[in-house]
Amino acid sequence: MLSSTARLSISPLAKRVLSVPLATQASENIDAADGGLTRKKDNGDGIQPFEKIPHTGNNGWINLLRFWKEDRFKDLHKHMETTFSTLGPIYRENLGSQSTVNILLPADIGELFRSEGLHPRRMTLQPWATHRETRKHSKGVFLKNGTEWRADRLLLNREVMMSSAVRRFLPLLDDVARDFCLMLRRRVETEGNRGDGCHRLTLDPSPDLFRFALEASCHVLYGERIGLFSSSPSQESERFIWAVERMLATTPPLLYLPSRLLLRLRAPLWTQHATAWDHIFSHAEARIQTGYQRLRAQQSGALMERGQLSLELIKANITELMAGGVDTTAVPLQFALFELARNPEVQERVRAQVQLSWKQASGDAQRVLQGAPLLKGTVKETLRLYPVGITVQRYPVRDIVLQNYHIPAGTLVQACLYPLGRSRDVFLEPERFQPTRWDFRSLAFGFGARQCVGRRIAENEMQLLLMHVLLNFRLSITSSEDLKTKYTLILQPESPPSITFTTL
Repeated sequence: MLSSTARLSISPLAKRVLSVPLATQASENIDAADGGLTRKKDNGDGIQPFEKIPHTGNNGWINLLRFWKEDRFKDLHKHMETTFSTLGPIYRENLGSQSTVNILLPADIGELFRSEGLHPRRMTLQPWATHRETRKHSKGVFLKNGTEWRADRLLLNREVMMSSAVRRFLPLLDDVARDFCLMLRRRVETEGNRGDGCHRLTLDPSPDLFRFALEASCHVLYGERIGLFSSSPSQESERFIWAVERMLATTPPLLYLPSRLLLRLRAPLWTQHATAWDHIFSHAEARIQTGYQRLRAQQSGALMERGQLSLELIKANITELMAGGVDTTAVPLQFALFELARNPEVQERVRAQVQLSWKQASGDAQRVLQGAPLLKGTVKETLRLYPVGITVQRYPVRDIVLQNYHIPAGTLVQACLYPLGRSRDVFLEPERFQPTRWDFRSLAFGFGARQCVGRRIAENEMQLLLMHVLLNFRLSITSSEDLKTKYTLILQPESPPSITFTTL
């Protein structure tokens, strides 16, 4: 159980807002005197019109040109943080063809959640949708809306979100995490320096973490091990990782331009983006075609063998899960290992809990995770400081009031997670890496019915990898300076950190 001291790591009012399930907060009105977390009472008096919301400039095309000229896309998370600091807890932004209202306070996020309706919508990644439409590919739940989205999502929830699904795929993820650590230990013992009865090796773990994430995704989604921990991993898999990175890097600038026009003009940026997606689909199609019948016969527990899903639905959603499940797991693991390495007291506390739980659970992965909540806290704390996706978006289905401003139904509203996670109005000592602060919900995977469909896979994948690393190695770094970060549809380090792995 967390100590009372640990529970003070979030400001009292913010904890009250965040710890109560958002759907139950409709009756709460939060006063401006409570630390600045303001949701003014909607009494019909003095509500300001939408146009009065502070903004960064009304001309979206001029703003977009400024973004390109100043190369701001890679620092979009920092731009949001600075803009909130300048304009306050709500502002409007127009970029090219996109217009958004940006918020960061928990009370406002709660109000947005309550207005999302039965079929929540988030911002459509139009470059992705245009690729599907022009290539005649079916769309997965990430790109669908309305009743079609809800029907498919309910099916997928049973396969990847429910407790029974977790029990099926957890052993698959654990196999890959164990093998990763065996591979890493062999490398440390072979290439590292020996002293004091230990081996130690300093390396950039990011290439191996990308291979781990792809190997784990393939094992869960296809029921297939593809041998990425061998001394010579396949070029096809390396090309897939490259294609995902290229797709992610080319998405942000395309979001603010008309994709169909770029397609007709054969713009180089669009061509790069579409070519990356073509390779991703080719990689998925090859494995799906060869593995579908085999997996159904073997009853492996992988997603592809589950009989409730049509083959077309499986193809669309597995491709999206594969494309979205590699970098978005590997990169947070880089950040988590870095933060554990530069916070040795935190690392030892998490390790002690893991070792005790491992002993009590006799190595049973699911029971170990249940007995080591600091692993989940480590993942949540990592994603607080370094959210993979820096916003969660919704279009409210009814008019709402945020910060005493009228927000019309159908407005694109973004909860900005990077400035939220580092706000002193929300978290006490936000600069500290403190896994013990998490006895309340996190927004890193979104919220409600439209939260990340791969959430359970990603959470357990990261926890299991950290569990096995902490059981095998002590982590350290030579410099404790903050990592510089960049945004390429996901948040990642400008340069991957080097970490020293010392055998236990």
